[in-house]
Amino acid sequence: MTNSTRTRKLVIVAMLAAISFILMIFPQFPLIPTADFLKVEFSIIPILVGLYLFDLPTAFVILILRSILKLLLNNEGVTTWIGLPLNIVAVGAFLLIFALFFKKEVATKTYIIGSVLATIAMTVAMSVANIIYAIPLYAEFAHFDISKIFGTSKYILKMVVPFNLLQGVIFAVSFAIIFVALKSMLENMSKKTKINSYKIK
Repeated sequence: MTNSTRTRKLVIVAMLAAISFILMIFPQFPLIPTADFLKVEFSIIPILVGLYLFDLPTAFVILILRSILKLLLNNEGVTTWIGLPLNIVAVGAFLLIFALFFKKEVATKTYIIGSVLATIAMTVAMSVANIIYAIPLYAEFAHFDISKIFGTSKYILKMVVPFNLLQGVIFAVSFAIIFVALKSMLENMSKKTKINSYKIK
């Protein structure tokens, strides 16, 4: 990789991380009326763009940089310290499985299969993470005992699971729209970086 290509990559990665951070804090909206603290945000979209332009490791770098910006510029205390790792698990699980299918030839069938499996992986990961990590910590440090308020099983099955299933659909549809809308620009950027291993059909 030449110096100019490396510099271009660094600039693009930094820009995607900044956009991801902005999308992480605005806009946000709840999907489950009984759990309005579970909110969807679109910070994964620039990360998926990074996956297309570069590769999976670079996409995870964007995720990490976005998370650091969140800690430095929009830290809300206990909520952030507990919630941010959860968010990283959600985005990371979706990204990891999605990347297995989103490469070289991007066909509709492959995209759908990848999105479905990524959504399932995210839902399972978040269910486990909530049980062993988030629920105990929120009760201990945020004085928000989900087990007593909702009941652990009810919370997971009626809130966490449907929320993440819907969130996965929103991620997949949103990125598909962006992917098609920015097709020409992304193709041009990938040619300039000369490091893209994907090809838009």
